[in-house]
Amino acid sequence: MGGYARSMPRPIWRGVLSFGMVAIPVRLSLATETSAKVSFNMLCAEHRTRVNQKLWCAQGEHELKRNETVKGYEYEKGGYVILEDADLKELPLRSSKTIDIAGFIKDSALAGPLYYQGAYYLEPEKAAAKPYALLTKTLASTGRVAIAKFALRERERLVSLRAIDGALLLNTLHWPDEIRGVGELDIPEVQVAPAEVTMAESLVEMMAMEFDPAAFRDEYKDAVDRIVRAKVGGGEVVEAAEPAAETTVIDLMDALRASVEKAKERAKQTEKAERPAKTATARRKAS
Repeated sequence: MGGYARSMPRPIWRGVLSFGMVAIPVRLSLATETSAKVSFNMLCAEHRTRVNQKLWCAQGEHELKRNETVKGYEYEKGGYVILEDADLKELPLRSSKTIDIAGFIKDSALAGPLYYQGAYYLEPEKAAAKPYALLTKTLASTGRVAIAKFALRERERLVSLRAIDGALLLNTLHWPDEIRGVGELDIPEVQVAPAEVTMAESLVEMMAMEFDPAAFRDEYKDAVDRIVRAKVGGGEVVEAAEPAAETTVIDLMDALRASVEKAKERAKQTEKAERPAKTATARRKAS
């Protein structure tokens, strides 16, 4: 339990990356995997067997096979036009076979947290290794991000391309009309005292860190793994109680001061723990 074999990335799209007059044959594969996460299947409570989801026509009251369905586009409420696969193949979309780079922007110009969707890697076909390397190195040296469009899974998508560890990372982006503005939110205006801002800034500085993804674990998945192992082995499931949420309302400045003091104490403990290793390293260098 708890482990899985990482499979080799399988291309889900092949086409051409267009960079000015340069054509780079590439293949696209997923940059992330979710198979390690917790997932559940629906079972019949009585027979403990997996439940099958069936395609059902409510009007005709009968079950359908997948090949008995057609694609319908709802152009008005309850009104559909039927689209065949041949219709979609005839769409005049250059982006179905080509990723056309429209231009290059500064990384800071892209509001990443709002725009980013999926992450994919682009790999060059063997004959395109050199132009692929040239584009990758150029993006890395200029700090620029390429913006392009291409069609994937029956949808044209806005995408960005950036250099990462010698490869090209493609992120699908939300279209502008898909993004809600903060003006739609109900956020009350409040006054924050300068002293509170100063204290909060001090806390942020005390908690500054280098991001190391490997330092974080999916504790929910680990807990589920322990429960599953216990149940499979016929043992008793024992889980630590979830700590109660803090409900006491205290003064904001008091909370900030206490947080700063706690961060300072944590920093001292970390420095104390690291001191022997640093001393040993210094001695090795001296010798």
